[in-house]
Amino acid sequence: MQTKDFDFHLPKERIAQHSIEPRDHSKMMVIDKEKKIREEKNFFDILDYLQTGDVLVWNNTKVFKARLFGRLLSPTGRDLWEHKRDVEIFLVRPMENKGVWKVLGRPGKHIANGMRISFADDFHCDVMLKEKNGTILVQFSEDEAEVRAKANQYGHIPIPPYVQEEPDSLDKYQTAYAQHEGSVAAPTAGFHFTPELIEKVKEKGVKFAEVTLHVGLGTFLPVKTEQVEDHEMHAEWVEVSEDAADTINQAKEEGRRVIAVGTTTVRTLEGIASVVSHQGKMVAYTGDINIFITPGNFEFRIVDALITNFHLPQSTLLMLVSAFVGDTDYILDCYKTAVDSGYRFFSFGDAMFIQ
Repeated sequence: MQTKDFDFHLPKERIAQHSIEPRDHSKMMVIDKEKKIREEKNFFDILDYLQTGDVLVWNNTKVFKARLFGRLLSPTGRDLWEHKRDVEIFLVRPMENKGVWKVLGRPGKHIANGMRISFADDFHCDVMLKEKNGTILVQFSEDEAEVRAKANQYGHIPIPPYVQEEPDSLDKYQTAYAQHEGSVAAPTAGFHFTPELIEKVKEKGVKFAEVTLHVGLGTFLPVKTEQVEDHEMHAEWVEVSEDAADTINQAKEEGRRVIAVGTTTVRTLEGIASVVSHQGKMVAYTGDINIFITPGNFEFRIVDALITNFHLPQSTLLMLVSAFVGDTDYILDCYKTAVDSGYRFFSFGDAMFIQ
């Protein structure tokens, strides 16, 4: 399977730069993946497609200001600022050892093992190891929570590169139900839910379950290989409680639908069902998940319907959606229709409901 098979043309003006307000007024393409029927609605019309007893599962991760700008110091502590060696560090995830983080650095050629990167008088890290895959291991003096707190103090919102202006508030890059801080990108399918819409969904008798997947490299790292199978996925940290697992399992046993809000939720649910439990069921779990869902032989064991956004060309997220629909050509045709119909794309864009 070739990466170019998941390419499509997208004019720049179709890339959303901010969310529609109210958020539930975004457009929504409703797709019946078996009948190959699609409808054009608004997201608040999701109420017409949800049924009493459905279980809506979303990712309650919360974004922190993971984008840091600093100056390089030499291993001897000499300031390299006069050489214009200022760098951008993108915090990806904490490692097991206290204060050690996996990061991305730009420009990477200026960063060497042993250098110190100073972000503020009381906040810096030391470069431990430049890894072959382009990531970097750095050492902070603070623990994980303290690093995130200082990043929120000195850092910037980790908006995608196609968004031109950083929002003036971190809340504008969060879901309405964000709780557990740790993501370097938002689970953007959830942007469309407002507190008012959530209450209406509850009143309809829809059940809720929450999972946590802290978005990292596995979500947003582009596919650079010609063959899809050669792409290296990265593990991401997830947490599913026993209550959430029981709610989902009971729904499956009773023939009620499990609806995933976003691809991160899909990877959490299907990763646990196929990799952790090996039995097609949910279990309580805390740890890493590394799953690459592509069209072909993947069997979806948990997710019956999916709420998602329109994704980047040649991305792992588009591959996942293609696998869920079961027809790459059809999903690309849906994307072409969305382009022609004025849908807004990517993180702040419009939605799809696939059932």
